[in-house]
Amino acid sequence: MERGKVVVERAGGKSKVTRCFCKYPFKFIIPNKVGGAAADAVWIYTITYGGGIVSGDSIAFDVTVGDGCTAVLTTQSSTKVYKSLGSKSSQQTLEAIVGQDALLVVIPDPVTCFSTAKYSQIQNFNLASRSSLLLVDWITSGRHESGEKWAFSHFKTTNRILLDDNEPIFLDTMLLEQESNSSIADRLQDYQAIAMIVLWGPKLKPIQNQIQEDVKKLMSRQFRMPTIGSGFADSTLPKPSFLASCTTFGPQGMGVVIRIASTTTESVYKFLQHQLASMEAFLGASPYS
Repeated sequence: MERGKVVVERAGGKSKVTRCFCKYPFKFIIPNKVGGAAADAVWIYTITYGGGIVSGDSIAFDVTVGDGCTAVLTTQSSTKVYKSLGSKSSQQTLEAIVGQDALLVVIPDPVTCFSTAKYSQIQNFNLASRSSLLLVDWITSGRHESGEKWAFSHFKTTNRILLDDNEPIFLDTMLLEQESNSSIADRLQDYQAIAMIVLWGPKLKPIQNQIQEDVKKLMSRQFRMPTIGSGFADSTLPKPSFLASCTTFGPQGMGVVIRIASTTTESVYKFLQHQLASMEAFLGASPYS
């Protein structure tokens, strides 16, 4: 299978696309400029023909971000995965290489799987010692307007991060599939969106520090025990509508992963908008704005 490819390199003192190739069923759209003129970032939009991923589609592409460059990989809307036909499944694979003092920002809208859909994705990130990476990977429960809630058959997403000596520093897989004794909807109950945010590298250190502090404060409020006389027994604590956790990983805890479960997709968008707003200085526009 022929793979798509985008290469971002320094040219004339700026980050520029020096090579771009794509093939059905997807394409790249690369605007001349996004946001303010002072920012040095290339924005790359991935788009599928027909507005979504069809049963049996296989998408694979490579992204290379050269030394000192900044690139944003994003979408124009949620990635829709249509119903599975028979045993057919859909898949997407990304291989990314990020150079020294370079920044790759992967900020797609969520994946939305239709009823009976089968979809898997693998994203591999090969980083240099001074690379920076921001990754958002998330999924919604499906098409609410059609009454679908976690009605797809199979969803699997795998993310791997390796340093330049091929040292694995992060490996994460999430698998959601229907089981004979319990459905996905039974297990996730009222939660409608699941998200993971990964931050790594020197350019993202201030955001790492701030987001860890914010999540700690948020969860402290959510899980504060009720005072005597508040009317709640210990067994009747209200279920939080938004859950988040932070964990460090890698040498000296250089990376941070945030995991989110929310009863609304809008709450996740708001969280991302707020926490990533300072990225505008690097990217020329604020993520998810």
